[in-house]
Amino acid sequence: MILMEQLCIWTLYKNMQETPAFATHIYFSSCSTMVDSQEYILLFLIWFITILFLRAILSNSRGKKPHLPPTPRALPVIGHMHLLGPIPHQALNKLSDRFGPLVYFYIGSKPCLLVSSQETAKEVFKNHETTFLNRPKMANLDYLTYGTADMAMAPYGPLWKYMKKLCMSELLGTRTLDQLLPVRREEMTRFVRLIQDKAETGEALDVGVELMRLTNNIISRMLLSKRCSDKEDEANEVQTIVKEMNKLGTKFNLSDLLWFCKNLDLQGFRKRLKDVRDRYDILMEKIILEHKEARKKNKSTAADTMKDVLDILIEISEDQNAEMKLTAENVKAFVMNFFGAGTDTSSVTIGWGIAELINHPNVMEKVQKEIDSVVGRNRILEESDISNLPYLQAIVKETLRLHPGGPLVVRESTEDCVISGYEIPEGTRLFVNVWALGRDPNQWENPLEFIPERFLSEEWRQGKNQFLDVRGQHFSLLPFGSGRRSCPGASLALQVVPTVLGIMIQCFDWKVRDGANGTVNMEEKAGMTLLRAHPLVCHPVTRLSPFPAL
Repeated sequence: MILMEQLCIWTLYKNMQETPAFATHIYFSSCSTMVDSQEYILLFLIWFITILFLRAILSNSRGKKPHLPPTPRALPVIGHMHLLGPIPHQALNKLSDRFGPLVYFYIGSKPCLLVSSQETAKEVFKNHETTFLNRPKMANLDYLTYGTADMAMAPYGPLWKYMKKLCMSELLGTRTLDQLLPVRREEMTRFVRLIQDKAETGEALDVGVELMRLTNNIISRMLLSKRCSDKEDEANEVQTIVKEMNKLGTKFNLSDLLWFCKNLDLQGFRKRLKDVRDRYDILMEKIILEHKEARKKNKSTAADTMKDVLDILIEISEDQNAEMKLTAENVKAFVMNFFGAGTDTSSVTIGWGIAELINHPNVMEKVQKEIDSVVGRNRILEESDISNLPYLQAIVKETLRLHPGGPLVVRESTEDCVISGYEIPEGTRLFVNVWALGRDPNQWENPLEFIPERFLSEEWRQGKNQFLDVRGQHFSLLPFGSGRRSCPGASLALQVVPTVLGIMIQCFDWKVRDGANGTVNMEEKAGMTLLRAHPLVCHPVTRLSPFPAL
């Protein structure tokens, strides 16, 4: 602004020099002692009015500066990246403690908006949902998902709406989940046998590792009819490659955040991205071909054959009368989404739940009594029992409140909007701190305490469905997001998580190895999901005798 003013003043001065009348006036007013002082005052007033006029013109030409939310002091080039810290949701919570529930900041040259209170989250998801329906476009993920051919990263539009409808009605609908119930039950039975063997031999169990293996096997069998446990199996290879893709896809890429690096590959990502996606392509083409050949062989008995999710996707992609045509890239990207999002979050949530129960033996005792009274001690808990176990449901909700699998909801605005009186420009990246919402002292009594009973009061009940309050209707508890872009796998997660957690509670007591006074360290570490900083290693002790037949 100042530079422009100086330029305009210099231009004005040059014009005055080139105009005889102005040149004569300036000459005499600066050199002659006979000029009256009033002339100097008049010249000063002309100069002052000219400056004001030029400032007004320049301000109008630049446009009105938007009224932005509070913003911390930024550094050149990197913006506020130095404030994000190794665990972003914790660092962002510190920012909101200092600057309020709505904070405007920059990651490099990318403008961002932080939301950390129930009121602002509700305003964003209720009043401005259509403005924030897109995910941020990131160079690495864009390439790995075939130019956002998947559902997770695809821009909001006809294709995304169609894929979301497929997810909710076909791929993860009630009918498909019911048909694949035997798969989940069989994998949970294997899991129980493993723990039982460890209990009999007195061996320690890395709970996080085994839970990850369980959820991987559930997802891979529901998706591809293959288990991940066999290292030579294709499902294991797919799962390994997808993990590599997820890790690479979320790497910090300068081209996303610094405008002058947009078309540069300073970190050498292109070769690595091509290599991993090519390997995934080759493997998925082979698996899809195998599924197609198997479908031809079983065509005569197709009605009696249990279809996995990939079978359903292939069938839809070959349907000439389908509402929209799914390409091979859409199918492969869908599979990538299922593996990438369906395994870590559920296993991590169950692990946090067991850790909280070990640290709160009174809660463990209470839920064990509930399960014994409803399910009994002669059979293993099943998914159908969950609706009759309100205290177990409350434990799951309390675990999701304190330890949401995805601590941040990230979107990007497609148009200008006004939130809480502040003007938010188009292209602003939105961060809703779900982790902070669940710990907000303005919304939760004793927010850092693990108290499942808080969900058993009448104000939290929503009809017969005890899980309504975690599906995005209460904006202080958003483990699955909210609105049209909320997690489509919530129904599956809310079947698997309480069932596995309930089985672990019913069948075994859990003793911590090398724990301080038998307690578990609850420290977090950086990651896409809310990971534990220390592995949860326990000695399981069988509590049912005789143990139910498996």
